Amino acid sequence: MKQIRRLQGEYSGMEEKSINIQDKNKKVSNINLKVLTFPEFSKTNMVSHLFSTRTGGCSRGIFRAMNLGFNLGDTGENVIENHRRIAEVLGTEIEKVVRPCENHTSNVEVITEDIFRDKMLKGAPTEPFDYGVDGMVTNIPGIAISVFASDCVPIFFLDTEKKAIGICHSGWKGTAKRIGGNTVAKMIETFGSNPSDIICGIGPCICRACYEISADVADVFKDEFGKKSVEILDDKGNGKYQLDLKLTNKIILQEAGIKSENIFVGDVCTCCNSEMLFSHRATDGRRGNNGGFIMLKK
Repeated sequence: MKQIRRLQGEYSGMEEKSINIQDKNKKVSNINLKVLTFPEFSKTNMVSHLFSTRTGGCSRGIFRAMNLGFNLGDTGENVIENHRRIAEVLGTEIEKVVRPCENHTSNVEVITEDIFRDKMLKGAPTEPFDYGVDGMVTNIPGIAISVFASDCVPIFFLDTEKKAIGICHSGWKGTAKRIGGNTVAKMIETFGSNPSDIICGIGPCICRACYEISADVADVFKDEFGKKSVEILDDKGNGKYQLDLKLTNKIILQEAGIKSENIFVGDVCTCCNSEMLFSHRATDGRRGNNGGFIMLKK
């Protein structure tokens, strides 16, 4: 596997970990998975978390190898096995991994014991929602919440005082709708969180240099962010702009009350690393999905 290319500048270094697990079907002696983590989350010893790479899965072709996306053309059997492997790395079972119903919304839902118990399916990730949900929060140890993306922004949340977690999927639409801020608000509403106690990790996504957008999308951000839009947009002329999703989400989190020193912006671009991470932009949509996961330890 090639070395991951790192972004230069004011970014937090994500840690690359190599983990061996047993093959359930005993076709090989062990399976090597590579994942990315935030050292700042790991050192709390409160959560198990990761962002997947393409290494360590069983999918083939354009889905090589750790594809975590259903309904993209990969076999369901492969995707479920890939989820099982990720669950093992997290230290849980596949049934205790909760998937959102991503639809580029700003909706954030609370995962309760009742929701989890009623929707859990044997041998598969739990999918409790039949409407658009792009963010989840919970304070139940042992249940992993997740998001899936191939260039969009995964954001991880941990309230170290209330012992609550959150995660959200923030593409350009979700970013414009401030789903990161909505996730903070949901933690305040549900758990009584103080934003100053929450740490956030902005995970691997497409970087500013790789993310060209049209004028109509740029106008959405100009309208929403006003004077700050000059910080997040580069006007290239001819109706084309470069958008910085990482910085935009950092601004959103700051405006939601998160301390700047508690926001860790990962130094990895999915598009720059399409051999190691799935990227929609780099492959014209012929790809699988990466996954972000976080779970409170018991």
